[in-house]
Amino acid sequence: MKSTIGILAFSLIVLPAVAGHEASSESDRLQRAEAVLKASLEAPDKGIPLDALEKAECVGVFPDVKKAAFVVGGEGGTGVFTCRDERGVMGAPAFFKIGGGSVGWQFGGQETDLVLLVMNDDGMKHLLADRFTIGAGATATGGPVGRTLEAATDAQMHAQILSWSRSQGAFLGAALEGRVISFDTKANLAVYGKDLTAKSILLEHKVKPTPEATAFLKTLNAKSARG
Repeated sequence: MKSTIGILAFSLIVLPAVAGHEASSESDRLQRAEAVLKASLEAPDKGIPLDALEKAECVGVFPDVKKAAFVVGGEGGTGVFTCRDERGVMGAPAFFKIGGGSVGWQFGGQETDLVLLVMNDDGMKHLLADRFTIGAGATATGGPVGRTLEAATDAQMHAQILSWSRSQGAFLGAALEGRVISFDTKANLAVYGKDLTAKSILLEHKVKPTPEATAFLKTLNAKSARG
C-alpha cells in the first residue's frame, strides 16, 4: 500500500514537471522559428519573396536542423507549420519533425534553417496527413530568392511546396527529396494539453494560439496578409 502511494505521489510531482519542460522547449522552438522568419524577410536581395508568402496557404519553419537529421533513419529536425483560417490569418501553429532521406548533406554546413511554403490545396492534403515524404506524392521545389516572384520559373509558380535553406547566411532554394515530415504528437500534446491531429490544428483550427506563439504569428501575419 505504501509503495502504491509513493508511486502516485512521485507521478504527481514528476509528470507535471516533464510536461512543463516539454512546453518550455516548444516555446524555445517558436522563438527560434521567429528569428529565422525575420531573417528570411529582412535579407535585402536574397530573401524569400514577400508575394510568395502572400500566396502561401501554410508556412513551415524548421530552425537549426542538424546534419544527423538527414542520415538514413535519423531524426532531429523540429519546427512548426501554421495555416490560414477562414479570415486568411495564420492560426495556431502545429509542431512537426523532419528527417530521413539519403545519406549526405546538401546544404553545405553542419546545421541549417529551413522554410517551407505550402502553396495550394494539393500541398495541404499531404501536410494534413500527419506524415508524408517529399517526392512520394508530395513535391517540393526550391523556391526563388529576391523581393518578388518575378524570377520564379513556371515549375516554382505551380509547385505544391516551395522550400528554402540557410546554412551560411543567405537563403537558397532547397531540394528536399526523400525527407520525411511528421506531426510531433508529443510536442503538440505538451503545448495544447490534448490529443490533436495536424488537421484539427491547421485546418479546423480547434485550438487557439498560445501566448508563446504571439510574436511568431505577429511577424508572419504582418508580411503574409492578402489584399
